[in-house]
Amino acid sequence: MSTKIVRSVEWAYPVPPVSREVREATPGIDEGKPPILFVPGFGHGAWAFAENWLEHAAARGFPAYALSLRGHGASGSAPKTTLRAYVHDVTQVAASLPRRAVLIGHGAGARVVAGALARYPAKAGVLVTPVLGGWQMAAAVAARNPAATVPALFGGRLRPGRSALFGRELPTATARGYASRLGRAAALAQWQLLFAGAPEPGVGRPPVLVLGSPNDRLVPRSALNRAARWYGGAPLMFPGMGHDLMLDARWAEPLDAILDWLDKGAIQEF
Repeated sequence: MSTKIVRSVEWAYPVPPVSREVREATPGIDEGKPPILFVPGFGHGAWAFAENWLEHAAARGFPAYALSLRGHGASGSAPKTTLRAYVHDVTQVAASLPRRAVLIGHGAGARVVAGALARYPAKAGVLVTPVLGGWQMAAAVAARNPAATVPALFGGRLRPGRSALFGRELPTATARGYASRLGRAAALAQWQLLFAGAPEPGVGRPPVLVLGSPNDRLVPRSALNRAARWYGGAPLMFPGMGHDLMLDARWAEPLDAILDWLDKGAIQEF
């Protein structure tokens, strides 16, 4: 399958500009490693990665950045935005970084990263508990946690509870604090996610790693397997953790696995 070079829709109907919140953490010494751009899922902002992953990645020599998609966090409001606009935000921020970046997306942000990989020559991609869209996945997610997800099928807000987002090891007060910070994605973007087809191939076919948890109450194991197979691999699993791996009690384990994967050759091969 070839990568599209000319995208007439994007030329004819440009995405409206918006202010973007980008948080960052940089290493004390530049080791020449590629920057990492973290992209949160729907309802989350850059804060979700700033809690733990940004500083930890920087401590291991990776310049680390986290973007709030438009309408999320401290980025500009965009109540009628689209998935294409989210992808545009990611590609624009990635292109502004000093070196070719590694794109890491969480939840529905993984779908946004998949779209960005088809437009931006990333060093690598990582999909964390990915929600890649389509009716098949929507049905599976709704069946696992209907109270949290069914309202979103009708343009409402996702309302995942503590047990859906986190494992049992995270203190209840901490989990409730994180859950209270969740916002909402644009209704149109949520609808578009339902009808999303298979992701386009990445520019240059960069390596892509898929991570998840068998205890995730939002994304079933079958969806993780399908996502990983699409990119030619198998998912890396972290039992006992919830959907928000970057905020859960053992948050360092999945991040160290990602950074080890990058250090051990993924980025050198592309």
